[in-house]
Amino acid sequence: MADTAALIQPDQGQDATLIHLVNKDGFETWAKKLSAPQRAALKAQKFDGSGYQVGIVPDGDGWFAVGGVANPDKLSSWCMAKLAEVLPEGTYRRADGQPGPAMHGWQTAQYRFERYKKPEQPVGPRILLTKEAGRIEGAIAEAKAVCLVRDLVNTPAEDMGPADLEDQVEKLAKLHSAKVSVTRGDALERDYPMVHAVGRAAARSHAPRHIHLTWGKESDPVLAIIGKGVCFDSGGLDVKSSAGMLLMKKDMGGAAHAIALSGLIMGAKLPVRLHLLVPAVENAISGNSFRPGDVLKTRKGLTVEIGNTDAEGRLILGDALTRASEEKPDLVIDFATLTGAARVALGPDYPALMTRRDETAQALIEAGKANDDEPWRLPLPEAYREWLNSDIADTNNAHANSFAGASVAGLFLDKFVGEGIDWAHFDTFAWRPMPKPGRPKGGDAYGLRAAWHMLKARYAGT
Repeated sequence: MADTAALIQPDQGQDATLIHLVNKDGFETWAKKLSAPQRAALKAQKFDGSGYQVGIVPDGDGWFAVGGVANPDKLSSWCMAKLAEVLPEGTYRRADGQPGPAMHGWQTAQYRFERYKKPEQPVGPRILLTKEAGRIEGAIAEAKAVCLVRDLVNTPAEDMGPADLEDQVEKLAKLHSAKVSVTRGDALERDYPMVHAVGRAAARSHAPRHIHLTWGKESDPVLAIIGKGVCFDSGGLDVKSSAGMLLMKKDMGGAAHAIALSGLIMGAKLPVRLHLLVPAVENAISGNSFRPGDVLKTRKGLTVEIGNTDAEGRLILGDALTRASEEKPDLVIDFATLTGAARVALGPDYPALMTRRDETAQALIEAGKANDDEPWRLPLPEAYREWLNSDIADTNNAHANSFAGASVAGLFLDKFVGEGIDWAHFDTFAWRPMPKPGRPKGGDAYGLRAAWHMLKARYAGT
């Protein structure tokens, strides 16, 4: 895609094509100000002000654009996204106001994943001008974070394995003068035994590891951000179907979210002591795969009976959550493409959210609603904890019935979070199956902006 830093620029009176935003209810009144040929041009384009419509209107020797929105007085992130997708290369400004939150969709609409296939007829950038100078830097940073998630998730597993996730964290650390420690091999088997067990069957080039970035003053509140980094999930010996495996390059989507969110935190210099933890594995099949019925040791000391090798993400997160808890954090947030049950319940657009504290859930939901990235809270029911009971170990990693899969997975993770710690878990899809304006098909961020704006309010008061 075009450089997001170039897509939103300060309005200093540059030459620009005007964009008028109207809705269906107000279109006829607005159109009365136009000439007969201009109204005829819009009629020929069947433009009536409906959402996401785009019209081109001749105006002397030039033209202006018209976009249909729900409410011109209250724009969402996506109101101008269709315009950014279909208008020609050039510079634009809104005619009767500022773009506000629509700056986000203007940028993300121009995202293209071109690593392996270049467009036959590339289109140059569509630049949007704004007088809201104070919002530009933040809007660009958020769009970059979303596009980073998309890039990481869209990249196939051969080029986005555990070592590649490590490279991404190293790049982030270099950019923000953070420190990174990586645990591999014998040390991984000792210190993060579930990460080792899940990843040990992979080829040496995709060997498992636990990646840990630290940043910020040690005197500041500890914030732990954790991302599930299963770079490909075959299902292990409980092997997935071919259809079930087709999108499993996206099973590191939680790690992508955690990396992008950490970049926002460090870029804004939030007053926190950040711990980014990414357990990175490939759940492969070979002679040394972990097996159904095995009992795994954990960093916390609990033993886990394996009821299903395809419930591996919660295993690696368990060790990472234990490590994060050792820092006595003020807050832990994890992101994971954890369960199909969450998608059955909520579809792709709403990330499932589970928290221990009501006020944390409410803060995340309010931040999400305000920024068009709403999570939906699911419970952590005490009544279902017994479903993870094991006859031979402290817990099973999967329950035998088909009920409440997302919540039961959350209950498993809860076992590894230290007592009394404020914790939020996002079960996110990280993939958009059908395109929408500003949101192309493919890898995507869900819950990222909700978490980011909640953290800004919590730690910086903004």
